[in-house]
This record gives sequence, structure tokens and C-alpha cells, in this order.
Amino acid sequence: MKIALKSRSEIDQMRAAGRVVHQTLLRCREAVRPGVSTEEIDQIAYQTFTAAGAEGLFKYYPTYEPGKGFPGNTCISVNEEVVHGIPGSRTLVQGDVVSVDCGIRLNGWCGDSAVTIGAGALSNANQKLIRIAEETLQIAIDSIKPGVPWSGVARKMQAHVESNGFSCVREFVGHGIGRRLHEEPKVPNFTSREFERHGDFYLQVGMVLAVEPMVLAGGAEVVVLDDGWTVISKDGSPAAHVEHTLAVIPGGCEVLTDGQ
Repeated sequence: MKIALKSRSEIDQMRAAGRVVHQTLLRCREAVRPGVSTEEIDQIAYQTFTAAGAEGLFKYYPTYEPGKGFPGNTCISVNEEVVHGIPGSRTLVQGDVVSVDCGIRLNGWCGDSAVTIGAGALSNANQKLIRIAEETLQIAIDSIKPGVPWSGVARKMQAHVESNGFSCVREFVGHGIGRRLHEEPKVPNFTSREFERHGDFYLQVGMVLAVEPMVLAGGAEVVVLDDGWTVISKDGSPAAHVEHTLAVIPGGCEVLTDGQ
């Protein structure tokens, strides 16, 4: 497993990309409300990041051949959709749980982030679902330090999710990021004996990771729909997905997609 470490100047360039992602997701957050279609939100995202001079990384992924691969500029997943939801004619209704995931490249460097938002007022249960996902991401941010094994961070994330009665998605994980959207290493939100034996890694200064908790209100099992992209919870329970691009720096962690 070859992990590409970034210099301080390269991390600063990734922060510039992260600002564009942050601004795009702010515009999407403002747009999420009952009566708006997921296609409309996707177009707002496209207009925002292209106006900033960035290119989207999701449209036509993974081949980037027009008409092939993922059809949206963003991933927009609603309720039981966990990740990789395809924007379209679906109109949001009161109480929907909506995650928006955006990845872009600016001046050769990538940024990737996701938020989960309520369309109008949410039930108490769904408010808690989103809160726990956000807290889980914050646990990762607070725990990342050079020399720490990723399994130690992931164990804390998993414990927070499960102690609150929720489940961690296991089939999909975070990833390294840099000049490409997906780089080594794989970055799970849980740990296991298998990962600790064969996939674990120690955090090093210069690592940049897209950390993305995917939290389910019900069981951990997911399935992929016939469109080949949309991942849903097998039991139909709602999901929350949040993500930041994070750089390992001396003494801790720097969030590159927080708009700073």
C-alpha cells in the first residue's frame, strides 16, 4: 500500500479546493427544502463550483467518458439511500433526510465533503441520527495525530455510533485523496480483526484522508439498486452521511473542507 504524502504547500492547495467544496455545499444546504427536486440541487452545485473555476469529479466517474459512469454532478441520497444517490426528478418532502456529497478538482488538487440536512422539520429520531454522524466525524478530527493507528480512531468512531443505537456501514469506506479523488489508503469508520491484520496503517504527517461516517438508524446491511449506484439500507431505515477532507499535521489534524 503506497500512500502519497503531501507537502505543506500541497496541503494549502488542497485547502483552496476544499473552500470551493465548502461553498458549494453551503449553497446546497440553503436549497434543501420541501418542493425542491434533487436535480435542482445538483444544478446549483454545478453552477457554484464551475463559477469558481473547478471541475466536478463525480460526473461520468470512473471512466469520465461522456454518457458512461455516474450521471450526476453530486451524489444526493434521501432517507434510506445511504450514498451514491442519483439526482433527478424526485421532489423533496417535509421531513426527508438528505445527504449531498460533492467532489471537485481545482488547479490539479481534489476536495471531497458531504453533509446531511433535513428538508424542513425533522423527527427527533432523525435529528439524533444526523447529530451522531456529525459527532462521529468530529471524534475522528479530534483523534487524528501522527503515530496513531487508524484502527484506534475507527474504534472510537464505531463505539460512538453503536453506543447510541445506530450502525456503521461496512461495505463503503473513506479514502486517501490528493491529485486523484480516490487514493490509498482505505479509511473505514469501524475496525475489525481483518482490517487490523491486513489494512491498518499509522497516521503520518502529510497524509490527506477523506473521512466519511455513514450511519444507519437500523441494521448495518446495505444493498445496491438496479441503477448500479444508489446504495440503500436493506431494512429501509434512514441514513446520514457526513465527510471532510482532513490533513495530518504535526500534533493533530487540519480540516481542509471547512471553508477556512
